[in-house]
Amino acid sequence: MTDTQQPELTEDGRQRRTIKSFVMRAGRMTEGQQRGLDKGWPLFGLELEDGLRDFDQVFGRSAPRTFEIGFGMGHSTLEMAAAAPEQDFIGVEVHKPGVGALLSGAMLQNLRNIRVYSCDALEVLRDCVADASLDRVLLFFPDPWHKSRHHKRRIVQPAFAELVRSKLKIGGVLHMATDWENYAEHMLEVMNAAPGYRNLAADGTYVPRPEERPVTKFERRGERLGHGVWDLKFQRQE
Repeated sequence: MTDTQQPELTEDGRQRRTIKSFVMRAGRMTEGQQRGLDKGWPLFGLELEDGLRDFDQVFGRSAPRTFEIGFGMGHSTLEMAAAAPEQDFIGVEVHKPGVGALLSGAMLQNLRNIRVYSCDALEVLRDCVADASLDRVLLFFPDPWHKSRHHKRRIVQPAFAELVRSKLKIGGVLHMATDWENYAEHMLEVMNAAPGYRNLAADGTYVPRPEERPVTKFERRGERLGHGVWDLKFQRQE
């Protein structure tokens, strides 16, 4: 589940009630997830309140850097980080059971190339990530908000595209995936209109599933039922 919110401003610059693209769920913590939080957070956890970070210092090296919005239970994040130890991964997720699961997995696999925020992903991008510093931004299976009256809650909007572009390096890539065709069409429309990007799909629509994106159990089940998945890759050009 994606963790983001989109502030709206009144004409005099005051902030309206925030439109959120996620719903807070209590969620039960397993013992393993709680242990992951308790033991893993001091090792891998980062705080929004600390503001702008030097991630070379955080990770102790300079390496290609990926920022993942809404990592859910962390399965894909762990798989990607384990497969690419030469890269660094910053994951953001609001739901504590998922954060605990990721931290537990990172400790179990002795991964050192993961750091985690548990708060609003757009606030992390705005306040904690330097401009032109990310190689990739990942948005896998965000909440589709399929009812028309809820479409304003969708994270992929023009302001989101501009914020992400400002944080990507020139040549950096925003990679999105969804299993809702209507949302895929919405993503494509927003991103095609966003300045400074190039669609990496040969036909200007969607790319085949990239090998670096792990296939989830949910996705495999959907494929057996005939459900589609759409991947989009947009590269920052300017």
